[in-house]
Amino acid sequence: MPPISLPPWPATPPAHGGILLREVTDRDVKMVRELATDPYIAQTGTLPADATEQHARAWIAQQRGRHGERAGFSFTMANAATGEAVGHCGLWTAELGAGRSTAGYVVAPSFRGRGLAADALNALTAFGASVPGLFRIGLYIEPWNAPSIRTAERAGYEREGLLRSYHRIGDRRRDMLLFGRVLHSD
Repeated sequence: MPPISLPPWPATPPAHGGILLREVTDRDVKMVRELATDPYIAQTGTLPADATEQHARAWIAQQRGRHGERAGFSFTMANAATGEAVGHCGLWTAELGAGRSTAGYVVAPSFRGRGLAADALNALTAFGASVPGLFRIGLYIEPWNAPSIRTAERAGYEREGLLRSYHRIGDRRRDMLLFGRVLHSD
């Protein structure tokens, strides 16, 4: 499938509830370093465990480049009232030509348990609905991750099945639950 152009960065930051999605910036270093204290995060992405300030800045630069690479939209989840960074989420568009994308989200440990991920996923989903040609967003969640499953369900995603030995996390292949949300019908 030929590469498809991404729409421009949103002029108005997507928001829902108490969360605003904004560009990832260097002022997010503290939050990024806190994300790196969660051992699971280092297994699932490019942020190393116990990231130094230099690692955090490199990760931020990588996230800022995602849109230009046509990989998707990488957002900082921020408190809508204060602007404080509380987590990270993204809409990944490798399959945009087929009308599909995937999303991911993570909240810094000190902000978990407050429903912020559901607000962010709702904002991200509403933004996704504005992307020309995008009809479906998928989420891949490990079966043990009850908080992430609740987040998906609160944001209107439906469980569609179990993908056995689907994704490598750390040093082994893991089962993943597939959740999906259809944005538009043809």
